[in-house]
Amino acid sequence: MEPFLLIALRSVAVYFFIIIAIRIFGKKELSQLSVTDLVFILLISNSVQNAMVGPDSSLLGGLTAAAALFIFNFILKQISYRDKRFNQLIQGSPVILIHDGKLVQENLNKVKITQDELEIAIREHGVKSVEDVNLAILETDGNISILSDSYQKQSKRKRRVHKTIGGMS
Repeated sequence: MEPFLLIALRSVAVYFFIIIAIRIFGKKELSQLSVTDLVFILLISNSVQNAMVGPDSSLLGGLTAAAALFIFNFILKQISYRDKRFNQLIQGSPVILIHDGKLVQENLNKVKITQDELEIAIREHGVKSVEDVNLAILETDGNISILSDSYQKQSKRKRRVHKTIGGMS
């Protein structure tokens, strides 16, 4: 039983290391991985596999490592749900990128997002330019939320159309 406990402990240690490394080196857009990000994650997972299971490459060794990761992840989520400060430590905080049509350059530099990347996100939200954005926030999940008057007007227009169509039926 001791070898499997060792596998579990090493798996949890690697999991914890990866979380810390992602927080230290920054996460920009985990929800929208680029090709290089995907390759990086695949290589990291391959490089730490032996550190988790050691010489035990059996099915039971692999299942033990996977089970330890699932259990530790579940425990981490429970702690994060109950403790706001711990959650902020693990997940980070939302970062304002644009406020009232003006770039917050200090925050862009801090999270390593270029103006071009931000403008792409703005256009993806149907907004023409930075000046039209009331608020742009890099969320803790890596998504960029965009709030603008033009988007709100568009949404109201869509709701009115849906109400009108719904009233006709």
